[in-house]
Amino acid sequence: MSLKLKSGFEFDYENLVGEGRVTRDDVEQLAPQLGKAHKAMDTMRKTGVIKAHLSKDGTPEKVLFSQLPYVEKGNLNSPESIDRLKKFGQSMRNRIDTVISLGIGGSFLGNKVLFDVQCGSFWNMKTREERDGYPRVFFSGNNIDPRSTKDLIDYINHAADMAMHHDKKNPHKYKVMLICISKSGGTLDTMSNFMVIYDALMNNPNVEVEVTAVTDPNTEKPTLLKKMAMENKWESFAVPDGVGGRFTIFCEVGLVLGAAVGFDIEAFLAGAKQMDIDCQNDDIWQNPAMLNAALKFIASEKYGRSEEVMMPYGDYLESVSMWYIQLLAESLGKQFNKEGKEVCYGRTPIVALGTRDMHSQTQQHQEGRLNKIVQFIRIEKWTNDLTIPNVFPQAHKLADIAGVTMGQALEVARQSNADALASNGRFNALFSLPELNAYYLGQLLYMLALSVAYEGELADVDAFNQPGVEAYKRIMGPKLQQVKSRG
Repeated sequence: MSLKLKSGFEFDYENLVGEGRVTRDDVEQLAPQLGKAHKAMDTMRKTGVIKAHLSKDGTPEKVLFSQLPYVEKGNLNSPESIDRLKKFGQSMRNRIDTVISLGIGGSFLGNKVLFDVQCGSFWNMKTREERDGYPRVFFSGNNIDPRSTKDLIDYINHAADMAMHHDKKNPHKYKVMLICISKSGGTLDTMSNFMVIYDALMNNPNVEVEVTAVTDPNTEKPTLLKKMAMENKWESFAVPDGVGGRFTIFCEVGLVLGAAVGFDIEAFLAGAKQMDIDCQNDDIWQNPAMLNAALKFIASEKYGRSEEVMMPYGDYLESVSMWYIQLLAESLGKQFNKEGKEVCYGRTPIVALGTRDMHSQTQQHQEGRLNKIVQFIRIEKWTNDLTIPNVFPQAHKLADIAGVTMGQALEVARQSNADALASNGRFNALFSLPELNAYYLGQLLYMLALSVAYEGELADVDAFNQPGVEAYKRIMGPKLQQVKSRG
């Protein structure tokens, strides 16, 4: 049983629906709530209004993430804004040596997804020509770690020394672009790293530093970071109102980094747009986001499957799983429903990677508590797939695995895992992408984002706030001042 879209994107729920699993009768019983949820999504698209959603300061706030795939004049993503992003990316080529992207939450996790899919693990080891002129990229500001921050500074200082004194063909100052992402400009993790790195590099005469600020665009009442950008004439992009951090991969927050490495922004948004169009179908069995939300909701509430393992098969998709952790946790992990009743709703998200975690986590998935859904992601056709050669014919066990491609072997491993789980009453499902490219990535991520919006309505919780995050922030500020006062 599966839902396959015209694009080739597929949601296979064979091991999630049927005898001993979620039943079609379960889904039919949910029909009234699903109808209301679907209408709520339609209202959100047209007006940005979600029932009972308030900003962190308690005022009504529109939800605008469903607008982002539509590149239209007057929208958050407009033809003009996309053109500006593309020009920004082109301005990097053969000019900027290294970009350091500083952000946390969605400002890191979403950007890391785009980097991994576009660049892979060995990007920074390639020559400038092999990178088509685009810069090396490092991430910071997603933790307050003195060792890793010092190591990054030391690397830049060493690279600057090499560029100035050992590059015989083109001795030059090493050019670094700091992309600082913070809506308020007061994010402790991001801004502490930014200040440390900025100060260190500005004090190196062999380094030229440029800064791009990604922050609240309001110029009448500018945030701290926006004010700094205006005063220092830094280029700036927007963290828009109405788009929570976990959804910002579809706006300038994520697309700035994508532009800096040549990611196909337009294809990415086109994939998200087509997914949104497909998800306007009111037939649950033809709407992947609504179907995914309903099956996960029923599995959790009726069958006790309160943990969700996101297990893509492919190294460069692990960051998708990490991005999904934030999406699921912040959107649905809520103590109170929209009426103020304590419900303590939500599934615990778990990062896994196939085949790596078949050798670490699968024992728990296969025989541990019956409280998990395992969600697989598959790439059907790998670019430049490699055939396993029969280089040791005398070793029969190795000869047995030769002659197939690595992609085929990966899929056999995934299918075997899925079949084994299903045979022992373990719920699992599959998202299948024809290829790993910007278009299908846009389809997958947008479907997941819309799924949590649907499930928020089914569970009657606000999928767009994050009051639990504010709790530790209120404690952290005074504690930091106490430490500072003690010297």
